[in-house]
Amino acid sequence: MQKEHGKLFIQELDIKALETAQKVWSIQIPAYKAEAELIQYWNLPPLKETAASLQQCGETFYGGFIQDELAGVISFKMTKEELDIHRLMVHPQFFRKGIARALVRHIEQLAGGDKKIIVSTGTNNRPAVQFYKQCGFKEVKKIITAEGLSLTFFAKEKGQF
Repeated sequence: MQKEHGKLFIQELDIKALETAQKVWSIQIPAYKAEAELIQYWNLPPLKETAASLQQCGETFYGGFIQDELAGVISFKMTKEELDIHRLMVHPQFFRKGIARALVRHIEQLAGGDKKIIVSTGTNNRPAVQFYKQCGFKEVKKIITAEGLSLTFFAKEKGQF
């Protein structure tokens, strides 16, 4: 199913198809390199993944397309109670064009207001932290990983979207 958001078309991606996984990977690497630079942490797990590992991750993927070009991707796992955003990435050439916001709104519609939505990001990724707050997510906790990376977790409760 394809849905239009202005000039952006959003549709589910078949991540198990190698060509699709390669396209997603071609967004993931520059997007996470930009985050790594921003937070001064170059050991981000998504930078170690391959198209093949994406095919096996078990997440549901949606892509945002501008004129048939994949510009951004969101992925998640959903249970009866919760939608857990695993990745939200936009190719740097498409930053600040509303793609991430449209992708989040799209999965909020999929959640239907009856699931809690959770997400995390690097604490020092100020643009992402601000973005999630602007989208109505509330900060629920911060942790520091064994590798020394600070992560901030956010949630949007049922009925808040």
